[in-house]
Amino acid sequence: MPPKLNVHNFPRPPLLEKTPRHLQIKWNNQLVADTKDAYWVLETTHPPTYYFPPSSLLLPLARSTHTSYCEWKGAATYWNTANPTNKSEVVKDRIWSYQKPTKEFESIKDYLSFYAGPWDCYVDGEKVEPQPGDFYGGWMTSDIEGPIKGGPGTWGW
Repeated sequence: MPPKLNVHNFPRPPLLEKTPRHLQIKWNNQLVADTKDAYWVLETTHPPTYYFPPSSLLLPLARSTHTSYCEWKGAATYWNTANPTNKSEVVKDRIWSYQKPTKEFESIKDYLSFYAGPWDCYVDGEKVEPQPGDFYGGWMTSDIEGPIKGGPGTWGW
């Protein structure tokens, strides 16, 4: 079992680094992303957010009109995609990237991050749980501990 990672020991501003973890995303049991060449962002009170290289995706994306702004990474672009087993089911704004990230985050330019759902996300074979709330995109695994930002009453942390 990997050592526990306490989110209150993660830095602020956040840390960007390569992770050796094996990341997979499956949708209706069909593999749609697979990599051992990802980055993770570690930020105080947040579980890791993972960024996949574009070459690891096995499904087409369409750019969304939705955007957001991160004080650390810059302007985010969002993406839509169709369920590979039901093309009429389009999921919107659950994947994002930074096309012009800030200097500190240039390494994740065009890398893609996924909310943990509606697909199933895995870290080293463990199915993840989404970070609480509907704003942040962190992935919860059994090695993450400490109070997590995102749920009711945590917005001002």
